[in-house]
Formats: sequence, structure tokens, C-alpha cells
Amino acid sequence: MAGRRAGALLALRALLAAAHPQCLDFRPPFRPPGPLRFCAQYSAFGCCAPEQDAALARRFGALAARVDAALWAACAGYALDLLCQECSPYSAHLYDAEDPSTPLRVLPGLCEDYCLDMWHTCRGLLRHLSPDPELRALEGDRTKLCRYLSLDDVDYCFPRLLVNDQLNSNLGRVVADARGCLQLCLEEVAHGLRNPVAMVHARDGTHRFFVAEQVGLVWVYLADRARLERPFLNISRAVLTSPWEGDERGFLGLAFHPRFRHARKLYVYYSVGTNFREWIRISEFRVSEDDENIVDHGSERIILEIEEPASNHNGGQLLFGDDGYLYIFTGDGGMAGDPFGKFGNAQNKSALLGKVLRIDVERPARGPPYRVPPDNPFVGDAAARPEVWALGVRNMWRCSFDRGDPATGAGRGRLFCGDVGQNKFEEVDLVQRGRNYGWRAREGFECYDRQLCANASLDDVLPIFAYPHKLGKSVTGGYVYRGCENPNLNGLYIFGDFMSGRLMSLRENLGTGQWQYSEICMGRGRTCAFPGLINNYYPHIISFAEDEAGELYFMSTGVPSATAAHGVIYKVIDPSRRAPPGKCQIHPAPVRVRSRLIPFVPKEKFIWTPESTRSPTVRAPTKAPRHSHPTAPPRVPTPRPARPTRRPTRPTRRPGGRRGSGRRRGRLSTAGPVPSDGAVRLVRPIGLSPGRGRVEVFVGGLWGTVCDDAWDAKAAAVVCRQLGFAQAVRAAKRAEFGEGLTLPILLDDVRCSGSERTLLQCTHAGVGTHNCGHEEDAGVVCSHQDPDL
Repeated sequence: MAGRRAGALLALRALLAAAHPQCLDFRPPFRPPGPLRFCAQYSAFGCCAPEQDAALARRFGALAARVDAALWAACAGYALDLLCQECSPYSAHLYDAEDPSTPLRVLPGLCEDYCLDMWHTCRGLLRHLSPDPELRALEGDRTKLCRYLSLDDVDYCFPRLLVNDQLNSNLGRVVADARGCLQLCLEEVAHGLRNPVAMVHARDGTHRFFVAEQVGLVWVYLADRARLERPFLNISRAVLTSPWEGDERGFLGLAFHPRFRHARKLYVYYSVGTNFREWIRISEFRVSEDDENIVDHGSERIILEIEEPASNHNGGQLLFGDDGYLYIFTGDGGMAGDPFGKFGNAQNKSALLGKVLRIDVERPARGPPYRVPPDNPFVGDAAARPEVWALGVRNMWRCSFDRGDPATGAGRGRLFCGDVGQNKFEEVDLVQRGRNYGWRAREGFECYDRQLCANASLDDVLPIFAYPHKLGKSVTGGYVYRGCENPNLNGLYIFGDFMSGRLMSLRENLGTGQWQYSEICMGRGRTCAFPGLINNYYPHIISFAEDEAGELYFMSTGVPSATAAHGVIYKVIDPSRRAPPGKCQIHPAPVRVRSRLIPFVPKEKFIWTPESTRSPTVRAPTKAPRHSHPTAPPRVPTPRPARPTRRPTRPTRRPGGRRGSGRRRGRLSTAGPVPSDGAVRLVRPIGLSPGRGRVEVFVGGLWGTVCDDAWDAKAAAVVCRQLGFAQAVRAAKRAEFGEGLTLPILLDDVRCSGSERTLLQCTHAGVGTHNCGHEEDAGVVCSHQDPDL
């Protein structure tokens, strides 16, 4: 009984994961802006706007005029049923149209019993519904006709899918896998960028977006995503940075004047240095009088400079608030533990480092470069700099103002920041006037400097969320989604981690004020199988962005170097529900372009990945079942996306994991149950400690070895986690732990993110396909302890 119950539960999860609502325009369903009068059953959610519903009603009327009155009296209900399936949220399944390159069915796929009933009394109706000659030829043969009208996916046939609880229970909601990970998709927007650190718009109605590279260049992209060949701004000669991976210096922030259309000013934040001195500079530039897509480089006016005692923790965010003032987010000066002065820079109100600053950049023709707003919290405090708006921050990397709920305005003006931690925790803060955010007394929710933490006068504000370094080691703050295209995401704060590549989200519980965490995964199976969408991305999440319409983007790279052109911009898409057609149209103001335009051509591809379930023992299918068949074999739990063959897309290193079948000796064991596909074991010479050895993988009933082409720490992390180890110390190559001469070579060119559950979920050359010998057998060294501690 327990086995049958577990099997039923597994089948249920598999079916839930396979559900893929899709319309005949190959896009997600939506909630119509008003009730449908004809296909009223799809008024709450489906694929028809009122205009399409009215068109179907006219077709129904035309049928009534053509069909014999007696036949129509008996069959009008069938005609209504069949016509309205174009409005079903599963219409793409019903019409066998998930792939836009395949022709549509002439009628929706019918369940056999429904088809047989219809044939008895209404088979003459079919010739009026479709001109298909084959359908007319089969009209007299009940069995062949119903086979012709059937679907391979029997769970999706009409009308069975109407009463299928598994397909309808969460229809229109953001899809979550069995682990609760929200499954979203991406759309590629730009590529070939060198560490894109910021993407901003000018709020001028043109819907241009401006992308800043760490080296000091800013590029203009038009609303159609074409890029201007000539850069908008080029201060690369002045910017201090280097090709070193992880260098935190460079061009770091960009903000346009809130009345840019008339003021034509912008503000930049960048690193400069000379003679072993380094400092950050905030400057104002003006746009050229002759070309709205070029900055007048001679117009630079330095607003503020702050000396940096070290080369890291440089902050870098610039934002204008609704109040019209410029907010500047500085780091604590660098090194470790904020060692500057008695309490560190962050707790020193007389220092500008480790702060949120607020200044007024509007000034008379003569006078200081900026003024201090009179309502700043420390104005009049002789022991404080009046520019300080908030203190106690370590290195806030990416902050944003909430633009508020589109309907009610709720939440507008809230200031969210991701503050990078020291060695234990990353945090997200809700920044408010005059508050202390705890560093260096506190890191996350815990004390860092215990003596300072015990100071009763600290009065610090705890973060709304903090996470340990086993989930990521460098938070990248994001945005509260307030766009139009993805209604389900409204109010969701989406952010990420630069080191682990993890995408995350928070949603406020309005009743308790608490923030609820959900991880974000790339949609698996057919979740992202829509034209133009992808389900993978480069691992180092550098920054997030909003466009002028409020849609959400993020920027990431595969090589975190200021000179490596591997950066890509992605748009976040919810595949479960879109806005009604026509609601989110934009009308960009015209832009006079004098530079050559470079059209955007996407490069990234959708990658098939297995569906995810909780079961760790179910065998993964070797290829995708047609149409995400709900009765396909259950799938291995894999909440992270697989990788394209040329580079990793998710680097997330998960802690722990279930224990696998690592061996204590160099000989093989034949006892126990047959392993599932993707199982791994370590084989090592006698005398070596556990956790190290040659990697062998089980596929299709055979154990075999893995070649070390592309073998790296991310692949090692997958193996170590399978075997129950918390850490991958290193990836071993060149048959360091011996050659598996008696075994076949099963995997080659394995590329992983580090988050997959098995090596089979990484990209590879294909099972049994290789161009290597056993002298290249791969291995790993695993540990239960973090080697960095």
C-alpha cells in the first residue's frame, strides 16, 4: 500500500511538473481584461481577449446559418465546445502546436469517449468546422476518425483536461518545483559586454537603455535593442581598474537627472588613482547639444571625491529619489573587518565611507558643487557629516527604489539594498532615514565585533533577510518587480548572488510584515519552451535593472574580468501568466540617431533539462518525451538549469546532499540494488582516505569513466554533493587516481554549473561519445569541511 501511495504521489508530481499552459500564439495564457460573453468558461484565465471571443461568436453564428436546422439543434453544444478550445489555457497542447514550426491541427485533440459520442449524432458537423479533406474522408469510420482526432498526450485531450485537478489546481500561478523553487525564464537582451555593471534608463520617453561597462564605457541601446556603434560615454582612460578577475574598482554607477529630458545631465561614480593613492569620484556630465546619444566629455563637473584606503569595498550605486536628491552608496574603505579607527568607518558619522549619502546636486551658477538637503538626519550634529543619510553599511552593492504597486502605489519610495558580508552572511536591508545598519558590530543577524555589538547605544536595524555563505558569498541587490508584462511577479523583490549565481526572491507578508524567501530556478522541462525564451545564464550576477516600463533585467558574465566580453543582459519572464494582449504596449519617443546601428541578434539557446521532483532515486529520461507527456518516467530532482555546451549557466554550490555510493577500497562492490542512471562512485588506490578517487558514473546498466576535458571544480562539486560531501576541494585530471582500463568511457566534455544533481544533467558530448583515452580519466577530492576556513 505504501509503495502504491508513493507511486501515485510521484506520478502526481511528474504531471504537475509537465503542465505547460500555452496559447496558439505560442505565448503564456492571461487573465482577460473583462468577462468573455461567448466562451465564458475562460473568463478567469485563458487565451482569448474579448476581441477573439467575439470573433469565435461570429464563427458560431455563421455555422448556425450553414448547418441543417435539425443537425444544429442536436450539435450546437459540440460546436461551442470545439470552437472555444482556442481560448483554453492549454490550446497549444490541444492543437498540437507547442512548436511554432509545426502546422496546427484542424480541430482540438479529443478524448476517445467524447469523440465516439459526438460521432453517433454529430459527425456531419465536422465538415462545417474544418475544410480538411482527410477528415471528411474518415467521417464514416468511427474508429479511424477518433484516432485521427486523438492526442498522444491523453491527459491533455478535451474534455478530460477540464476535470484534471493536476493541470488546473495552480493554473496561472508562478510555477514552483517540488522544492518550492520558483521557475522563471529569461529573454536575452544584449551580449558581448565587458562586466556590465549598470543598465539604466533616462525617464525621457525614448525607452532607450544605457549600459555601463566596468572599464568606463556606456553604450546606448534603442527600444528595439539595436546598439549604437559609438559609445554614449567613454572615460576609460580616467577609470582605474584592471583585468584581474574580481577587481572591484572601475566605472561603478550611473544615474540620470530626474528631469533629464530638460536638464540633459547625468551622474557617474568611478574609481581613480595615481601615485599609489586611490579615491572614488562622483561627477556630473551633460549630453552634447548636437547629439542626444553622445555625452559632452568636456562638460565633466566633479561633485565629490572620497579617498579609498584600500582597493576593495568601493560601493558604487547612484540613485535619484522621488525627492529629487542624489543618493550615493559608499563602501567601508576595504580590507577586512573595517579596521579603520576605533569603531571603523561605517560607525564613524564623521567619515563618508560605509554610508548612504544624500545630496542636492541642483545649485546656482556659482557656489559649492552640491548642497546638503536641510532634512538630512545629521544636519546640525557637529560630530557628523551632514551628507550622511544612513550609516553602518559594509559594501552595499546594488540598491533600488520601489516604484510602488501599479494600481495602488503601495510601497513606493522604499529603498532596498544588498549589503555584501564579511565571511559568514549576506544581507538585504530596507534603508531608512538616519538608521544604523550595524556593520561592523553586526554581520547579518549575528554579532561580528562582540564588544561593539554589546554597546547599548548602537541602536542598529536588522536586515529584512540574511543568508549564510553556503548559499552565496556576495549579494547583488535587485528590484521589487512593478512591471506590466508579468502580473504574478508584482511585489516580488528579486535579487541574486555574484559568487554562487543563485537567483532569489522575497515577498512581504502584509499581515506580519515578515519577508518570505523563495529561490528562483530556471524553468525545467517545457516550462520555458516558448519562442525567444531561454532557461540558462552566465553565473556571475553583477547587477539588476529596470527599464522605463518597469520590466526587470539582470546582467551576468562567465568571466568576471573588466576586459572579458562575456557579459549578457537577460530579461526576467514569468512563463505561467502574461498580461492581456495590448495592455503593455509602449510608444517610444523618436530618437535622432547619427551613429551606425548594430542590430541585436540573440545567441543564447533554450536547453532541454529534465523536470524536477523530490524523488532522489527515480531514473532520469534519456530524452524528452513528446509534448511533456504526463505519463513519462518521473524525473530527477534538479532545481537548477543545465548548461549549454560552451559555458556554465548556474554555478550554485548547494551544501550537503544525500549520501551516495562512495567506496572504501579500490575494488568494486556488486552487492545491493542496481544504481539509478547518474549515480557516481569514487575508486581509489588502497591507502588513500575517503573522499578522493577516480570518478565512475552509472548509465544504462554500465559503470564507466569520465574524461577530464572541461573537467573543473563545478563538475567536482556535483560529484561530491552526490556522495554526501559538503565541499569539493579540487577536480583531479590525467588519471591521478588510476586508469579505469576495464571500463568504457561514458562521458566527455562535461560542463556543469555545480548545482546539478548528477553529471547527466550537465552538458556533455553524449553518453558513450568521446575523443579521449583512459589516461585522461577524471577524479575528485571531496571534504566535509570548507577548505577556505
